[in-house]
Amino acid sequence: MHYTIHPTDALDLPDADWERLQWQAAETLEITHFPWDDSGHRPRTQVRLLYDERALSIIFRVEDRYVRAVAECFQDSVCTDSCVEFFVAPLPDSPAYFNFEVNCGGTMLLHRCPSAAERAQGRETENVSDADGATIRIATTLPRIVEPERTIPTTWAVEYRIPLALFAQYFGAQTPVSGTQWKGNFYKCGDRTSHPHWGTWAPVDTPKPSFHQPDFYQPLVFA
Repeated sequence: MHYTIHPTDALDLPDADWERLQWQAAETLEITHFPWDDSGHRPRTQVRLLYDERALSIIFRVEDRYVRAVAECFQDSVCTDSCVEFFVAPLPDSPAYFNFEVNCGGTMLLHRCPSAAERAQGRETENVSDADGATIRIATTLPRIVEPERTIPTTWAVEYRIPLALFAQYFGAQTPVSGTQWKGNFYKCGDRTSHPHWGTWAPVDTPKPSFHQPDFYQPLVFA
């Protein structure tokens, strides 16, 4: 399996509008694999990506229920909220990766995670700085805090625009052009909602929920 990221010359600031004209040019993938025992809540989650010479943009649309968001500061643990995640390795010869984790209120956690080879050489997980995190523009359809939990059907979206300069700064990655291939995976979770669940785009074969599995990443091809 693979996902094709199409180019665009019309990437505006994020507004979390899934129906916006520019997003009609993007392919849509779905998070459909729920390989671990969970509450049985399997929210439909769709994802689209586009890129230009400056940035990579991504939008998630979630048909959810049992929606909660209490993390409110950059680098808070958002995976316990209603959360969508994008893990991406931008170097062809290394599985080091960014883990973009964003809750339904638009709060993000972002680390540079080392490859196994880097870890063996002593490199540890690195928090992306507050200043660098602030260069990522984010929009969502829900308020930053959703508490108490919403228990009615709720469709929400989150969109963010990542400067390609961050991939150069943290990985030394070249600006992607037609034919460039990265690897990654997409996830939906809600660890401390009333109905915990863990979904993936590319299948992950581990006995317990674990998204930090670059061996299961699949190609992301820039058109």
